Amino acid sequence: MSISKFKTSCIIDDDPIHQFGLKILMDRANFSQEVLVFENGEEALNGLAKRLKEGEELPAVIFLDLNMPIKDGWGFLDGFVTIPNINTDKVTIYIVSSSINPADIEKAKTYEMVSNYIVKPLGIDQLEAIIKSL
Repeated sequence: MSISKFKTSCIIDDDPIHQFGLKILMDRANFSQEVLVFENGEEALNGLAKRLKEGEELPAVIFLDLNMPIKDGWGFLDGFVTIPNINTDKVTIYIVSSSINPADIEKAKTYEMVSNYIVKPLGIDQLEAIIKSL
């Protein structure tokens, strides 16, 4: 068994089927030792802030859905930039959305921490490409 590329990664998505499928793909690709899962942007911001208070680092990679209840992906991104931490610059965020709206894709490019916009479903080839690119 090979060593995982990342210590921690994170899925922020309200779709349990997508969460489950992505976790299986990540496991097959030895993507990360730990996968955090949050149902929406607010839960994710609170969960990440709690990790920081406990002295843990933020996940190296975050897979972020845009359309979620309570706080959507855009709300998460707006909140994420306000997190005071030394390793926020080491976090790579991939938007993984079913939206093919060009306005969403263009808006994603305005966030410095967003590395790419991937239309669901995410495949193992894309995960392996992410591992190679980081």
